[in-house]
Amino acid sequence: MYDRAHLQAIAIGKGDRHYSDLATRLKVAPATAWRLWTGKNAPSARVAAAVEAEYGIPASQLLKPTVRAAT
Repeated sequence: MYDRAHLQAIAIGKGDRHYSDLATRLKVAPATAWRLWTGKNAPSARVAAAVEAEYGIPASQLLKPTVRAAT
């Protein structure tokens, strides 16, 4: 599962306080940045690579393991 809180915390620490700042830094469409910022979508491989390059967050830290209920 995608953890938007981690991306937001790092982005805010670098001065990116709005999804439009994220869009500018990652060179993605504002709609894509909004979906990342709000947690509506996880980053694609290309966007995850941009996040790592710009913010130093590897994809493995953006994704939390999902816990499956025992059956």
